[in-house]
Amino acid sequence: MCSARYDKDDHSKHERIDFINQKEKAPPKSKTGIVIGVVVALLILSAIAAFLIWFFVFKDADSDAALSKQLRQSVPVFSGRMKLVNQPYDQNLEDTSSPEFQALAEKLETVLGNYLKKDPILEKYYTKSVVTAFSEGVRAYYWSQFNIPHSDLEMIPDVSEERILDALEHGIRQSRLATAPDVKIREVTASLTDSRMARDPRANDCFYRLEADTNPQNFSSPGYPTSYPPKSRCQWQIRASEENVIIVNFLYFYIEDDCSDDFVYIYDSLSPDDSQAITKKCGQRPPSNPLEVVSSNNIMLINFIAETDAEKPGFQASYRAIPKADVKCGGSLSQKEGNFTSPLYPSFYPPRKNCSWTITVAPGSKVRLRFTMFRMKEPGVDTRFCHKDYVEIMGNKYCGEVASLSLTSDTNVLVVNFHSDQSHTDKGFSAVYSSYDPSNPCPDRFSCTNGLCIDRKLKCDGWNDCGDMSDERQCSCDTDQFHCSNGMCKPKLWVCDRVNDCGDGSDEKMCGCAQNEFQCGNGVCLPQSVQCDDKQDCKDGSDEVGCKTDRSICTDYSFKCKNGDCINKVNAECDRVQDCSDNSDEAICDCGTRPYKLNRIVGGQNAELGEWPWQVSLHFLTNGPTCGASIISNTWLLSAAHCFVTSNPANKDPSSWQSYSGMQNQYIHDNVQFRKLKRIIPHPLYNQMTSDYDIALLELSEPLQFANTIQPICLPDSSHVFPAGMSCWVTGWGALREGAGQGAQILQKALVKIINDSVCDVVTEGQVTSRMLCSGYLSGGVDACQGDSGGPLSCFEESGKWFQAGIVSWGEGCARRNKPGVYTRVTKLREWIKQETNI
Repeated sequence: MCSARYDKDDHSKHERIDFINQKEKAPPKSKTGIVIGVVVALLILSAIAAFLIWFFVFKDADSDAALSKQLRQSVPVFSGRMKLVNQPYDQNLEDTSSPEFQALAEKLETVLGNYLKKDPILEKYYTKSVVTAFSEGVRAYYWSQFNIPHSDLEMIPDVSEERILDALEHGIRQSRLATAPDVKIREVTASLTDSRMARDPRANDCFYRLEADTNPQNFSSPGYPTSYPPKSRCQWQIRASEENVIIVNFLYFYIEDDCSDDFVYIYDSLSPDDSQAITKKCGQRPPSNPLEVVSSNNIMLINFIAETDAEKPGFQASYRAIPKADVKCGGSLSQKEGNFTSPLYPSFYPPRKNCSWTITVAPGSKVRLRFTMFRMKEPGVDTRFCHKDYVEIMGNKYCGEVASLSLTSDTNVLVVNFHSDQSHTDKGFSAVYSSYDPSNPCPDRFSCTNGLCIDRKLKCDGWNDCGDMSDERQCSCDTDQFHCSNGMCKPKLWVCDRVNDCGDGSDEKMCGCAQNEFQCGNGVCLPQSVQCDDKQDCKDGSDEVGCKTDRSICTDYSFKCKNGDCINKVNAECDRVQDCSDNSDEAICDCGTRPYKLNRIVGGQNAELGEWPWQVSLHFLTNGPTCGASIISNTWLLSAAHCFVTSNPANKDPSSWQSYSGMQNQYIHDNVQFRKLKRIIPHPLYNQMTSDYDIALLELSEPLQFANTIQPICLPDSSHVFPAGMSCWVTGWGALREGAGQGAQILQKALVKIINDSVCDVVTEGQVTSRMLCSGYLSGGVDACQGDSGGPLSCFEESGKWFQAGIVSWGEGCARRNKPGVYTRVTKLREWIKQETNI
């Protein structure tokens, strides 16, 4: 039997019939092969379709960012300025649409191209040059672009600033030999620039020219106050009359946090020349810490770049001109005490400024100088050498960010020198000085070597109160103290508590387990072989933490996924890593962030607005602030049961309480959200005698509207570990000292450390339960106090999230030695919170 096959030739004009013999015919099961082939083809097509969907729809943003960066590298841009010497300055050159600007710009662009193309490597990749502005002098500002194809990417290092400058300077030297050059250039600069800031002002695409006078005027990012569009490229050239400088104050500033994608870059120039950059900023700034910058002359350039679709509002700024003479700096100071600051503080100090203050006090006296704020940071600067911006005192240079800086003079005269170079400025400094008698520098107080005076009780207390360790040298330790190898004295209770309290580790030597043993989290020693053996040998399961174990093995440290799997990893929740196959470890993580980026509890200090956006003030009847609480969702607060379970029935009545969220100052209620309570749920096992289970949930009458100053804190999983020695913050409006009847007006914050459980048990004489933790400094001085009850103990994790470790519960007195604050341990009551609130 034969079969027919019809084929067409290449020209589709003819048909032919081929007869296939029996051997060529497919066997009966060829239908199965066809089916398999079709299935395979469909699978291949599905894979291709899936790839295309991923590529065009779901491709990781990081890949886009990497590609964008690679493209920017392959199209390098160099910017700078030129000094013209045979060109009279015409005011019309400031107008980019004027014939004068067009003519001179085009002439210079041709000259730049000719100079650069004389270098064989630059000629190969040169694209164009654009002149962007002129200023008095006559100075021209420009950028030059090169395009390096992917096949030549190894040539990127050869297209360098040095090569650009060599080519331009060679062209300038050659032009001097010409009898009558059209344009005479005397000096030129060039620096590598982010190509996104290379703007052609003649395109008028999000490009603005602003004239500053003494009256403030405003400008804003595109789309403000709604949101700026992605892929924004905007530039503002600001000018003032020649005798002035320019101040720009950002009244509102809220941009994506990642400065590589979205940012504002400000220059002391009309060109994005890195050698004249003032600062680069992103993120969100609170009203208490606005961004304000000043130029060194009458020009400034502001660039706004946005890559992402972050939907942030952007910024609004005001600008004005001030006379150069008003930028005062330096002088003679002869009062017994006084203060002085860097130029225009707290604004960023201007570039290219040199100042000198001479402080003179009475003969026989000396000068004590203390910087209450010192910030002169610059990218890439080694603070050991301070070769750019610095303060110089008695031959020593200081730069960077210094938390505490105090000095004393050798004579009755002290000279303070300030220097800023032409790029990257900062907040500067604020300093106070006073005269003192060197024979009695600190009457009734301890005199630190650096000139500070501190309370005598702080001498040899185990803490570096002076800042230079002079209060902890040559100490004789008390009987209840341990003598560290470095000479410091620490409480004996701290020895072998697995925290390096001495600083040199001497309090933790000769402690713990033998070399061939494993120490469990609870301190028990077991053979080393128990670690990672897929068995829970330690009572707390710490021998299996961090091991690649079967997900069915659950320990006290395990995070339990919704699907039942156990993740044997410390603090797996909200760490930006998907550990659970169902992503439940990262599912509820819209918490624990502070929109504002921020540069009295006993020993504490005032908190900034928005610094602790989960802090709530609870007011009882007409008594004003009575307790604290924390925001855990838009309808629930977390507090302490002892605020509500008292002998007074009114305390448990929701109508007796009012909550204030977003508050910093008790007397200022701008943008504060007031809510009544709908329900108060104390823990059913709360014990007034022992303070055990001291926790309460508060349901609000209506939801909160989250804002910059109102955000929830993250609740830790029951497996979350807050190790001894971890630094956390306690906040509240409670009494500033023991016995003080009135609380603080401004929210207070204090840095405390979590104290080892065994030490906590000893210092509280066995009064703590497993649902409590201790935090504070055992030397006293820093603690929560009355009125802070119910407030949060907030701890920052490396994941970038804030978690609530504790609730202010009880303590003996305020900030007493060896009497730390006791907090309700949130992890032990996490399941109860979830049961009541579904959070």
